Amino acid sequence: MYMLRNLCTGVSRITVRFGSGFGTRSMSTSSSRSVEQLLSGRNDDHGGVIVEMSTEPVDAVVFGSLLRASILHWRQEGKKGVWIKVPIELVNLVEPAVKEGFYFHHAEPRYLMLVYWIPETPSTIPVNATHRVGIGGFVMNEKKEVLVVQEKSGILRGTGVWKFPTGVVEEGEDICDAAVREVKEETGIDTKFVEILAFRQSHKSFFEKSDLFFVCLLQPLSFNIQPQESEIEAAQWMPFKEYTAQQFVQKNEVLKYISDVCLSKSEGKYSGFSPVPTTGSFSTTESYLYLNRHCLNSP
Repeated sequence: MYMLRNLCTGVSRITVRFGSGFGTRSMSTSSSRSVEQLLSGRNDDHGGVIVEMSTEPVDAVVFGSLLRASILHWRQEGKKGVWIKVPIELVNLVEPAVKEGFYFHHAEPRYLMLVYWIPETPSTIPVNATHRVGIGGFVMNEKKEVLVVQEKSGILRGTGVWKFPTGVVEEGEDICDAAVREVKEETGIDTKFVEILAFRQSHKSFFEKSDLFFVCLLQPLSFNIQPQESEIEAAQWMPFKEYTAQQFVQKNEVLKYISDVCLSKSEGKYSGFSPVPTTGSFSTTESYLYLNRHCLNSP
């Protein structure tokens, strides 16, 4: 049974089946009143509707007819935004949805999210995620040596530039965990997250999306480097002064600021933001609030 519901009076039995090709229907009623087939959805928190399609094959023509009827019904109900989650198995439904006024909101590996704004007013549907989140790991040992790498790919490939281990935070991953994971993956070094030292926001950096980059302080728990073969050309413990003396660092304003922050931290003159586990009023799921404990606890 596909995701449908009916609005009718006096219906004794109704069945709607879709095969792998054309849609077929069989129905019987005890009333002569018409039966209206609609897509089934759930209400969201903002006066809209969310329709999650199953992976069962659906004929595009039948879907288009159902969608038109559903939009008319939702308009009569005073609904606003309509979200349709189309699994990759039903890519044939994208064209009829777009013809009815739906547009792309975002995509994931296994589905495409389409949206439609019903009222004759400016849409308040939120835009897709606007930022990518990255981290850089500042790891210093007791000899004042910093953990650095040379990459096999990217804009720094073959330049001889040494940089902090960096990476992208994965979906559902906390910044503190991402920093530990990336350092481990690229260098084999185990670390303990300490705090966020600084962050930078930039725009139009990745397929027109903005970027948030967090500089993280980590404490080394191991010291034997094992570079990641697939991405890292070389890795080493380098004297911090040697790292900052690189022309690439000296000519880059952002990296100079980051180096100054890291140096001040190593000298005990700077406090960053450490993670505090918290829960909120709207969710019992634990999340982290990053704050300056030193200033918070100061008299």
